Amino acid sequence: MSARSPLSSPLAPVLARLRTASPYAVDAAVAALVLFAVSLQWLFPDEGDDPLSWRGWLLGAATAVPLVWRRAAPFATACAVSVATPAQAVHHAPPPDLMYGGFVVLYTLAALARPWQRRVMLAGWLIGVATTISHKEDAEPFEYAFQLLSIGCAYALGSLTRTQRAYTAELEDRARRLERERAADTARATAQERARIARDMHDILAHAVSLMVVQAEAGPVVVRSDPARAEAAFDAIATAGRDAMTQLRRILGVLKEEEREPGPRRLPQPGLTALPGLVRGVGESAGLRVALRTTGEPCALPPDTEVAAYRIVQEALTNTVKHAYASCATVGLDWTEDEVTLTVTDDGRGPAAPGDGTGDGTGGGGHGLIGIRERAAACGGEAVTGGGPDGGFRVVVRLPVAAVRRTAPG
Repeated sequence: MSARSPLSSPLAPVLARLRTASPYAVDAAVAALVLFAVSLQWLFPDEGDDPLSWRGWLLGAATAVPLVWRRAAPFATACAVSVATPAQAVHHAPPPDLMYGGFVVLYTLAALARPWQRRVMLAGWLIGVATTISHKEDAEPFEYAFQLLSIGCAYALGSLTRTQRAYTAELEDRARRLERERAADTARATAQERARIARDMHDILAHAVSLMVVQAEAGPVVVRSDPARAEAAFDAIATAGRDAMTQLRRILGVLKEEEREPGPRRLPQPGLTALPGLVRGVGESAGLRVALRTTGEPCALPPDTEVAAYRIVQEALTNTVKHAYASCATVGLDWTEDEVTLTVTDDGRGPAAPGDGTGDGTGGGGHGLIGIRERAAACGGEAVTGGGPDGGFRVVVRLPVAAVRRTAPG
């Protein structure tokens, strides 16, 4: 438990009410309090003091009433009080023992006024008070020190208030900036997550549907001549559909806003260890000869890069099945200390046209090629797509790797 001052609880509601009250109401109360304070000396004079006069009461009121506008016009208020205060001493009204109005305006100027106004008024009060005391009969040296020190304390208190307000305003502005930055980061992260989910859903559905279409087209052809092969084709369709549903449930699970109930956790996203199964599944389902070749020593990849590498190979093989009319394809992983290079080549018909933007990997292309480039860029890599050196189509993606070495999968 945090320690609290004994006065903090009773004063907290009062301070909160003062902060929300009208400035004129608060300043009017301050003016009334100052007028009451300067009147005490005259209403209850000490023995030997001059009696209260109507002129003294008016001059005392002139040091208090302008305080109603001390925040609306601090310099003008200070000028009015600065004229009325020495007038009391000049006319022997009598002057008050303490310059209550002067302390308030000096505090207000130090807290609210412009720098030149603060300096001019402080110098004027120091000179004026010293001059006024010097013309007083039987003036004691301690009176100079007391009055001048009182002026300095009032001005210093106002300066501290101004510094505290500036510091508080800076903290509030920084908090608002941080809040805006946090909201922007949240929106950016949300957009990135939605784009990632969209890419994953596209890759999963495109891959599964492509395999299902290939098997569905082959099934009726062999249903009478080769029932076993037809049955295998329909089993492949069902397997592709179930696999797609499993992966979609895994992807869509991140969209749930409520906390998950205790129970089985979501399976992790597929990574490079799942590539052999992907290659084998494509070969069995699409009748495509696919080979997986690895060179170099595999290195550690961040989890998002693992998923991106798997999805890139999946999308490249999906494009081969859908568009290339190829008989074989090769998936290559070339590991170095700094990066892994994914290469997917086929012996199909190659790019559709020279100007379709696939030659340098930076132009247009279909949604699949765009998704490959986006995934590579999101991981700090790059992708180049286009015709292979011996014909067909080639996708080359370079992704950075971590410095920690690991054992090769499978």
